[in-house]
Amino acid sequence: MKCILAAIFAIAAGITLQSASAQESAKAKTTLEAVKERGVLSCGVTQGLPGFSTPDDKGNWTGLDVDICRAIAAVVFNDPSKIKFVPLSAKDRFIALQWGDIDVLSRDTSWTLSRDTSLGGNFTGVTYYDGQGFLVRKSLKVNSALELNSASVCVQTGTTSEQNLADYFKSNKMKYEVIAFSTADETIKAYETGRCDVFTSDISQLYAQRLKLLNPADHAVLPEVISKEPLGPMVRQGDDQWFDLVKWTLFAMINAEELGITQKNVGEMAKSENPELKRIFGTDGNFGEQLGVTKDWVSRIIKAVGNYGEAFDRNVGAGSPLGITRGLNRLWTQGGIQYAPPIR
Repeated sequence: MKCILAAIFAIAAGITLQSASAQESAKAKTTLEAVKERGVLSCGVTQGLPGFSTPDDKGNWTGLDVDICRAIAAVVFNDPSKIKFVPLSAKDRFIALQWGDIDVLSRDTSWTLSRDTSLGGNFTGVTYYDGQGFLVRKSLKVNSALELNSASVCVQTGTTSEQNLADYFKSNKMKYEVIAFSTADETIKAYETGRCDVFTSDISQLYAQRLKLLNPADHAVLPEVISKEPLGPMVRQGDDQWFDLVKWTLFAMINAEELGITQKNVGEMAKSENPELKRIFGTDGNFGEQLGVTKDWVSRIIKAVGNYGEAFDRNVGAGSPLGITRGLNRLWTQGGIQYAPPIR
């Protein structure tokens, strides 16, 4: 009888604990609420990649991924400076997001099925359409990746580059030697000191890392693009409001470029009677409220970082040291594939 009673009490206690746990879960703050209460957005970035996220000697961060976070902070706080940037290695970035150390991961991260389904996170869009390539010394007189048979290749661990590299060489029946390193800096330094013939990574990274070499002009990016690497921000699963806010922050930047809204003219454009512009600027509809923010959320974004094209050109495009052409990252109306759903 005592055993039966003990079992009943144990079951009752278990139910009580489950109920208490459910109540606590119901009381859990949303990410937006937590960010507002904290007073700062925690943004996971690289440990230093020119054009995407890199600090200067005073600790001021710049880059395309950085601007995405500044845009989110502008939406939430009307202040793009209310951010804590958290430098993360390729290996640690997903753990930091899972554990809640960061609110958003904006770190040149490729969107893949396995990452979208097995890491407890969701990608919110594509900030940069990229692809993997190869950087070589011009002195090797190599004009194509198909001439790299038996080459030694430097690659960073914890990235999609390792698998893409194996697939490419196997499919072309070529041999190669992998020399892997845990950080991007270690990888490019090994390449520069001659420990390998080739450095492979996303092409945007090759342009960025080439700037770190003693004589950048002595190195060339080969023409082959061996993979699809859609790079974009990532948030934790389970908070649709935050997912929507981060997603539509990027979409707002893309739509703004398509409509000709810039940092310089945003004030004047906000006075327009154009129905589409009225929706974007919050004078018609309640789209900001649907995201949990204010009506002027798009104006805040554009005033802080500009439209998508402005952010691209400033950080990685024609107005930057990288000088990367827009290519696929042009708007769909200009021959590219950047496209955002409408705000309506």
